[in-house]
Amino acid sequence: MEALQAYGRPFFGRAAKMTLQPLHPADVAVMTGLGAADAIDAFLITGGFPEVVQARQPGMNRVDYLRESLANPLSPLLMAGELSLPGEFPETSTSRAVLSAVGSGERTFSAIATEAGGATPLASGTLSPLLSTLVGKRVLAVDSPLSTKPDTKNKRYRIADPYLWFWLAFLDRGIPLVERGRGERVLAAVERSWTSWRGRAVEPVVREALLRLLPDDRWPETEAVGGWWNRRNNPEIDLVGADREPIARRVHFLGSIKWLENAPFGRHEYESLVRDMLAVPGADTETPLVAVSRAGVDGSLPLAAHWGPEELLAAWR
Repeated sequence: MEALQAYGRPFFGRAAKMTLQPLHPADVAVMTGLGAADAIDAFLITGGFPEVVQARQPGMNRVDYLRESLANPLSPLLMAGELSLPGEFPETSTSRAVLSAVGSGERTFSAIATEAGGATPLASGTLSPLLSTLVGKRVLAVDSPLSTKPDTKNKRYRIADPYLWFWLAFLDRGIPLVERGRGERVLAAVERSWTSWRGRAVEPVVREALLRLLPDDRWPETEAVGGWWNRRNNPEIDLVGADREPIARRVHFLGSIKWLENAPFGRHEYESLVRDMLAVPGADTETPLVAVSRAGVDGSLPLAAHWGPEELLAAWR
C-alpha cells in the first residue's frame, strides 16, 4: 500500500498516509478479561491482532488458550502467520531465512548471517540490504545501545511484532505436528522456553510503556528509553532513560526488568544492577536506579522508582 504513494505511482500526492496499528495491551485486557500481568502476556502471544485476540475466551489462561488453538490447524493463532508471510516472504526466499533466524533468537549481524546462510554464512553484501528492507517494511526492528557514547556498529535485531516473533519461534515449525494431531508436542516446546522467550519479548513493550508514562515530575526531560549492552552482552542493561536518542546528552536512570510470576525484583537483581551500572557511558554512582517487575519489588531496596503490570497497562489507557 505504501508503494502506491511513491513517486510515479497512482496515488502519489493524492492520499494521506495512515498506519493502522494493532490493538494495544490495554485493549487486549478489555477483550480477554484478564488482569494486567496476564493481559501483557496475552499481548505478547497475539500481537494485538483482533482476530487472534477474539479467539481467546474471556478469562481463559494462557495454557488453555494455547492447548485449544494448537488442537485446531485452522485456529487464528496458527493461520494469521501462515497466511501473512508466504505472499511476501516465500519459504524458499532468503528474506524468510533471515526472519526465521531472528525469530529463533539470533540478534547480531554475524549470528543472523550464519544461521540464515546454512552451510555458508550470508555475505555482507547480501544480508545488509535484506535487513534494511525488512526494517523498512517494519517487519524487523533494530536497537542500538543508548548512552552518551555512539556505538552504531553494535546493533541488535528483533522481530518488530510480538505475535510474529512468537509464531516464528514456536509455531512455524510446529504446524506439521498440529496437522498430525500432535499439538501437545508444540505446547510442550512453548512451555519449556516460555520464561526465557517472554523475558526477551517483553522488553520492547516495557520500554514503549515507559515512553508513554514519561516525562513526569521526577524525570521531566526524559524523552528516550532504551537499553545498553557491550559487544559481549556482558553486562546488558534492560532500561536506560535519557534526554534523547540515539546519542544522549545525559543518562537519567538505569534499570532492570524481571518478568516472572512468583519471583519479585530483589536484592540479587539490585546488586547486579549496581555492579554493572558504571559500564554505561554517561552513568555514575549517583545515577538513579529503577525496576520493572511482574511480581513486585522488595520494599527495602533503595530504588528511585519501580513499575508493575498495572502501571504499565495504564500507559495505554
